[in-house]
Amino acid sequence: MQAILLAGGRGERLRPYTDDRPKPMVEVGGIPLIAYQLGWLRASGITQVVLSCGYQWHVLEQYLGDGQRWGLDIRYAVEREKLGRGGGIRWAMQHLSPGSDPVLVANGDNLVDIDVCPMLERHTRQRALVTLVLVPLVSVRGIVETDENEWVVRFREKPELPHWINAGIYIFARQVAPRLPAKGDHEDELLPRLAAEGVLHAYKTRELWRTVDTAKDLTELTHELEAGLRVPCLELPPAGKTLTGDGDDV
Repeated sequence: MQAILLAGGRGERLRPYTDDRPKPMVEVGGIPLIAYQLGWLRASGITQVVLSCGYQWHVLEQYLGDGQRWGLDIRYAVEREKLGRGGGIRWAMQHLSPGSDPVLVANGDNLVDIDVCPMLERHTRQRALVTLVLVPLVSVRGIVETDENEWVVRFREKPELPHWINAGIYIFARQVAPRLPAKGDHEDELLPRLAAEGVLHAYKTRELWRTVDTAKDLTELTHELEAGLRVPCLELPPAGKTLTGDGDDV
C-alpha cells in the first residue's frame, strides 16, 4: 500500500510560523508535523509516500530528502499552480508506483496513531471506492449541565458530542482518480456523488487524532506531548542539523 500526504498548506491561521515554510513543517515539541505523519505511516508498514505540495515545497525536500535514511521512498508531486486538495490528490496519484492496490490519503499536518489494517480490511470487504475516517466531534468549549429546575449539576470540559467529523484520512481505490477534480476540492462534489451512489464508506474510530490549525492548538498539543502523549515519529537528525535534498547533513 502506498500513501499520499497533502503537504502544500499555507497555514494562514498559524502565521508567522508558516511565513517561511509549509504548514506540515511547523514544529510541535521541536519536531515538524510531517515527521509525525511519516512516522505513523512507517509504523503502519507504508514506506512509499508521495507528498502533494506547492507552497515552500523545497523546505520539505530539504528536510526529508528521498526518505531513505528512514527506510522510506518519498516523492514530491509539486503543483506549479494551485490545484486545490482534490486536484492535488489527482496529480499526486500520477506519481505513485504502478499497481491496483488502494491508496491511503491523509493531511500532512495532523498527529495520528490510527491502526490502518482494520480500516483497509473494512474498505476491501465493503468494496468501497472511498473509505473516509470519522472521529468524534469534541466541543471546543466546556459545557454546563443543569437539572429540570435549572440548578447546575455538572461542568464538562470539552466533551465529546454525539456527532462524527471527517478526519481528512481516506482510502482511495485507484479507479477513483479520473473522477477527482483537475482543480478544486474533492469534498465539494466528488464525495457527495459517491455517497449518493452508495460507494462511500465510513470508518469510525476514537484512536489518536489531533489537528493543528491555530497557535492555541500548537500550545495545547505541546503540553500533551510534554505530559507523555506518545505518537509515532521519525528519528530526527542531530540537534542543530538539517537535511539536504540528497539526505546529507549540512
